[in-house]
Amino acid sequence: MTNAKGEGARPDIDAAVRGGDWNVPMDGEGIPEEASLKQALYWQQVYIEILAVEENVLARIRQLMGTQSEVGRREVELTNLPVVVAQAEKFRQRLGYWQARIHQLEETSL
Repeated sequence: MTNAKGEGARPDIDAAVRGGDWNVPMDGEGIPEEASLKQALYWQQVYIEILAVEENVLARIRQLMGTQSEVGRREVELTNLPVVVAQAEKFRQRLGYWQARIHQLEETSL
C-alpha cells in the first residue's frame, strides 16, 4: 500500500532506497546542468556537510563493531553498514555532480 506521494508503508525501506539511489536528488535540489554558480555552490556545501555526517557515522559504526561479538558484528555488516555506505556513496556522487557544474561555470566565465 502506498500513500499519496507514492511512498510505501515502510519508511525505513523508502529511506534506504532513496539514500542509495544516486539519481534521486534532495527535495528542492534541481538539475545541476541548469543551476547558476550560486545554486551550485549552495548544493556543494550541503553535500559536503551531509557527507561529513555520513563519514562520521561510518567511523563510529566501525569503532563499535570492534567491541561486538562475532555474531553481532556480522549482523551489522549485513544490515547497517551497507545502508550507510550506500548513502555516503550517493552523497559523494551528488557532490561530484555539483563540483563538475561549478567547474563548468567557472570555465565559461573566464
